[in-house]
Amino acid sequence: MACWLYEGILMFGVAFIAGYLFSSLSQTRNAMQNRPALQAFLFVIFGIYFIWFWAKGQTLAMKTWDIEVVGVDGKRISQGRAALRYALSWIWLLPPLAAAALFNLRGLEAVVIALGWIAVWAILSRFHPARQFWHDSWAGTRLVESRPAAKPLQHGPA
Repeated sequence: MACWLYEGILMFGVAFIAGYLFSSLSQTRNAMQNRPALQAFLFVIFGIYFIWFWAKGQTLAMKTWDIEVVGVDGKRISQGRAALRYALSWIWLLPPLAAAALFNLRGLEAVVIALGWIAVWAILSRFHPARQFWHDSWAGTRLVESRPAAKPLQHGPA
């Protein structure tokens, strides 16, 4: 969970820079102007970020917490598999977004529904036979601990 929160902090920076780039290039003067296009742009930018790093094994936050995403065979995943994992990972947010749109929920109500669904989704991972998230199971990936090999100490002058 700590890795997930750290990833969110990093993604805030990615979103800020991408949003600034989008608003500069599209000459957006108001936050509500071009909102659907900005959201689509951020979806693509986030996808590029995650697909790129997952295909290499780890995002920046995953490196910090020694977590690696691999295929069920234990090998690095392809960009196609990473793209499938990215698409399936949105299952975390689609039901609360649909409920918010369907029932016209705003503000705190939408946040409570989203956080409640995320908690349910996380708890459901405990019922998976391998105790992994369902989107990982469906994508044919898994998260493993990745301890870097210890480097030998160098002796002599620095």
